[in-house]
This record gives sequence, C-alpha cells and structure tokens, in this order.
Amino acid sequence: MKDEFYISMDKSKMNVPFIHKYLSEHSYWAKGRTINRVKLSIEHSLCFGVFNKNNEQLGFARITTDYVTVAWLMDVFISKTHQGKGLGKLLIDYVVNLPELKEVRGIGLKTIDAQKLYKQFGFKNIDNPEIWMMKMNESIE
Repeated sequence: MKDEFYISMDKSKMNVPFIHKYLSEHSYWAKGRTINRVKLSIEHSLCFGVFNKNNEQLGFARITTDYVTVAWLMDVFISKTHQGKGLGKLLIDYVVNLPELKEVRGIGLKTIDAQKLYKQFGFKNIDNPEIWMMKMNESIE
C-alpha cells in the first residue's frame, strides 16, 4: 500500500478546495465552515495529507499541540471514494508515530462514529470526564 499512497505534511501540497468541500459539505462536525476558516486552521496546525502516486489528495487530518502536554487531532477524513482501503489506518498510524509528538502527554480527539478505528491506535475514553470542561463560542460554527 505504501507504494500506492503516501502521507505528506507539506502544507503547500494541501488541496484547500478539496479539504474545504469535504469538511463543509460532507462532515458532521464542520458543516458550513468557510474556506477562510479552513485556510486559517491549516495555517495554525500540523497538517497531514493522504495522497496517491499521482499526487491527488485523498484524505486529511490536522493536529494542534504545544508539543509537551497535549495534542488535539481534528478534521480527520478520507474521501468517500477511497474509504475502506486502509487509508484511515495509514493516516492515524503516521500521526500517532510522528517523532515530534513522542513527548506529548496525550493526544485527544472527538468522534461519534470512529471509536473502533482510534482504539486500534491506543485511544480510549477519557478518565474522569466530569473534570473536563470546554467554553464554547456559540456564535461560531
């Protein structure tokens, strides 16, 4: 599979219209996100693109982190036409084994439908969820 597909962190390779279309039209978590907000999120994150040997982007993920205490995995997807081929596993394996994240205390994420995938890579439910809090800005997305 690695001969057919590869992961790149080169932001100049990220197909922003492709990423925006998937997130704003097909994801449950980012419906309606503007292209400017997608560009801003890419600018301020570690980004991971899944590409075929013809350099066509097939998937995406991004992480924000302080490189010490926490990293937050977001906007993970594989295009609908390429799902079920192991590309999600290839992507998550790459992300969790990134040398720059080896010293981070934990990687967090939110999902309503992919727990089985993430559990294969050591993700588990948060201990003591009652102590976790988040301030939401209800006027955005």
